[in-house]
Amino acid sequence: MKYRAEIDGLRALAVIPVILFHAGFDKFSGGFVGVDVFFVISGYLITNIIIKEVEENRFSLIDFYERRARRILPTLFFIILLCLPFSCFYFYLMKCLISRKV
Repeated sequence: MKYRAEIDGLRALAVIPVILFHAGFDKFSGGFVGVDVFFVISGYLITNIIIKEVEENRFSLIDFYERRARRILPTLFFIILLCLPFSCFYFYLMKCLISRKV
């Protein structure tokens, strides 16, 4: 499947209401709609990949999940490493504040 810029544009439009919802704008209280649209687009793309591979008799469930893991896990590990020092500091701070109240 070749690159389709219009699909990336739709994904970008789907993310906007989510960002505005989290920013606290009352008019965008339905930010979940953007998430739904984003998942529908992603499902469409993944389904096209699977159909193409099945038609070419080269679909493998293991390879499919391996590609998903190679795409998602590096970002997951990066975010975990980024958040770990902040969360440790936060929980240490909370522990200190709670121990002073007792």
